[in-house]
Amino acid sequence: MRLATRVWGEGPRTAVLVHGIMSDSRGWSRVAPAIAEHGYRVVAVDLPGHGASGPAPVYTPTALAADLLDTLPAAPDLAIGHSLGSAVLLLAVPRLRCARAVHCDPAWVPRNRDLDSLRAGKHATWRELRAAHPRWHDDDITAERQALATWDPASVTVLQHLPGLPDAPAVPSLVLLAGPSERISPARATVLSRRGWHVRTVDGAGHTVHRDDPAGFLGALHGWL
Repeated sequence: MRLATRVWGEGPRTAVLVHGIMSDSRGWSRVAPAIAEHGYRVVAVDLPGHGASGPAPVYTPTALAADLLDTLPAAPDLAIGHSLGSAVLLLAVPRLRCARAVHCDPAWVPRNRDLDSLRAGKHATWRELRAAHPRWHDDDITAERQALATWDPASVTVLQHLPGLPDAPAVPSLVLLAGPSERISPARATVLSRRGWHVRTVDGAGHTVHRDDPAGFLGALHGWL
């Protein structure tokens, strides 16, 4: 499947962005222009079943990674994935041939619980989203409500097939964690560091670091942009 994309900037370098589950490419709107100012053409995808991309016949990390490779420009200078987007990016990196990668609070460990509550999130109201994300800008709340309107809840099944904690990175890679992270425990972060992953934390930020604390997210990318 060729995926819908959103683009910021016209720089000589290329950055690609992959969102998490239930969101879409609009979720990067608070940080993508700032990345573009570093001389990038920033390309963000809508994963299958999200945003303007149609639903998929099957939702697995491998299938989503193939769609990513069918869509994104080859050999980008930078690739950033958040949550599920990080898991998909992890599988795509060897063939994508990006120069470096950033994994934002990655969803790498399979999840079998609370899937029904995630599906029910499709019907969250603006007020419920505001209560769940008190640090988000109002524009992000509106964008998330719009994303939920087109989101396919069947996609939550992909969370049962996540790749697990990876070995050594295929390219220089930063794991950028929420502070504290519910996805990557301190013990797992230590394991990743020993395996050659760079690990940083944005203290006080929730799972969607780039929307909870855009300035902290961009600051933590120092040396990677």
